[in-house]
Amino acid sequence: MPSAPVGCTLVSPLRESLENASAPALRTIASLPRAVPFLAVLALMVAGAFIPGWGWVLLAVVTLFLTWLLVLGWPRLTTPERLMRIAVVAIALAITVTQAVPR
Repeated sequence: MPSAPVGCTLVSPLRESLENASAPALRTIASLPRAVPFLAVLALMVAGAFIPGWGWVLLAVVTLFLTWLLVLGWPRLTTPERLMRIAVVAIALAITVTQAVPR
């Protein structure tokens, strides 16, 4: 593996393509008022938790969105930040599975 210049890190082609493909969506999200993405995620989570039957689909969308953000931010996060974000995704996944496969 070639060494990177001082202060630079090597980025895999897969990660680079993911970041490039995600850039337009991230720019759009960043241009919104700060409360809008939070309120959208909150609304989808609440609706998904209370809509019987197909509500789990809304929860799955939120879980995928949060996972996408986690993957994009991973290299820049510290260990505690990574653990907190993993916990949030795990809770969202648990709620999704609970709604998708009721007793």
